[in-house]
Amino acid sequence: MRHPLHRLLLLAAIAAFSCHANVSAAEAPTAFVGAKIIPVAGEEIPTGTLLIADGKIVAVGPTDAVKIPDGAKQIDAAGRVIMPGLVCTHSHIGGVGGADASGPIQPGVRIFDSLNVHDSGFKRALAGGLTTLNIMPGSGHLISGQTIYVKLRFGGDGPRKIDDLFLLDAAGKPTGGLKMANGSNSMRSAPFPGTRGKSAFLVREQYIKAREYQYKIDQAKGDPDKLPPRDLNLEALVEAMQGRRVVHHHTHRHDDIMTVIRLAQEFGFRVVLHHVSEGWKVADEIAAAKVPCSVILIDSPGGKLEARNMSMETGGILARAGVRVAFHTDDWITDSRVFRRMAALGVRAGMTRKAALESLTLAGAEMLDLADRIGSLAPGKDADFAILDGDPLSVYAHVVETWVDGRKAFDRGNPQDHLYAVGGYGAAHDQSPYFCCYDQWLEANQQ
Repeated sequence: MRHPLHRLLLLAAIAAFSCHANVSAAEAPTAFVGAKIIPVAGEEIPTGTLLIADGKIVAVGPTDAVKIPDGAKQIDAAGRVIMPGLVCTHSHIGGVGGADASGPIQPGVRIFDSLNVHDSGFKRALAGGLTTLNIMPGSGHLISGQTIYVKLRFGGDGPRKIDDLFLLDAAGKPTGGLKMANGSNSMRSAPFPGTRGKSAFLVREQYIKAREYQYKIDQAKGDPDKLPPRDLNLEALVEAMQGRRVVHHHTHRHDDIMTVIRLAQEFGFRVVLHHVSEGWKVADEIAAAKVPCSVILIDSPGGKLEARNMSMETGGILARAGVRVAFHTDDWITDSRVFRRMAALGVRAGMTRKAALESLTLAGAEMLDLADRIGSLAPGKDADFAILDGDPLSVYAHVVETWVDGRKAFDRGNPQDHLYAVGGYGAAHDQSPYFCCYDQWLEANQQ
C-alpha cells in the first residue's frame, strides 16, 4: 500500500496538469484592427479595434484607445464595417412543426422538437449576418406552441443536434417564448373559432383555467396528494402569466392589436406584438401600454387581406410615438440574407438611422430578454458580430464574415458559404439528389 504522501503528490501533479491544460485550451485573444465599428449602444467609431477572447468581447473602441495584449492574433479589418450580429425576433427556419389541426390552443407543444439543425436556412441566415433567432411555430392557431431562442453556432465543427444551438438560462433550461395569433389565420371551422370575438373568448377561457391550475398548486403547498394532475398546456400559460415566458403575438389589424393589449393587461403576460400592419393607426395606444413591436415590411403587394394597410412608415411612426421597434424576417416571407434591407426601407420612410440599426440588433435582443448577452458590441457580451464591406443600410454592401461566440461561422470567401449567400433555394438547399450507380458509371466511363 502506498504511503499517504505519495497520494498527495499524485493528486497535486494531476491538479497542476489540469490547470496547465485549461490555460493551454484557452484561445489567444483576437483583435480586429482598423475597421469602422458600429457598437449600436454608443457612437459609431470611424477607425476602431474590437478585441475578443474565449467567446466574449474584451474591449471595443478607437484604435489608439484599445490595448492589444502580447500574443494576440491581429486581423486587418481596414475598409470593413463591424456591427453586432443581427437578431431576428420571428423566424421559421428549420421546420415549422408546432400545433396540429386537433384544436386552436396548444401551448404545450415545443417547436424545437421538430427542428432540423441541418436545414440550409441556418446557413442562409448566417450569410445575412444573423446570429440569433427566435424560431416560432406558425400562426394558424390562437396558441400554436412554445418558441425557441437559438444562437447560430456553426463555427468549428458546427452543431450535431438542434440542442447545440439553444440559448440557455441561468438554470440551464432552453429559453423561448409562447406563440399566439389572432385575426384571420386562426379563424376556420370548428373546433377553431369562426369570429374574432370567439377567438378572444377561447383565449380568455384558457388563461382563466391556467389561473385556477396555479391556485391549486399553490394551495397544495408541495403535498403530492393535493397537487392537480400535471397539465403541460396550462403550465406554459402559467409561465406566461408569471413573466417567465414572453408572448410573441401575431396580429395585423388595429382592432386585433387592441384585443391583444386588453388580454395582456387582464392576465398580466408580457407581450411583443408581431407584424402590426396597422400598428401606425394605434401607435399612441401601443406606446401607452408599453408594448414593443416586431415589424415586418414587405415591398411586394399581396398576401392576406388584413395586411392591406401595411405601411413602410410603420417603424418610424411607432418609434416616434415611443414604442420599442424591431424588424423581423418571418423567413421565408423575407429571406434572412436581405434582412438589413428592411431597416433601410424603414429609414427611407422616416425612421432614424439609430432606431433602424437598433431594430436589427439591440431592440430584438431586448424583446428576447437577451440584451445582457447580445445586441451590441460591449465588453462582457458574447462575441457575436458581422463584418461587412460597406454600410449595413446599403443594398450594395455584403456580409463578408459572421462570427458567433468568437468563432467564424460564415465566410463569403469560402466557396461553399458563398453559395449559401448568393444561390437560389435549390442551390443552397441541404438536400442533395441521389443518383443510383452514378459514381460507378462515371468511374467506368473515365477509364
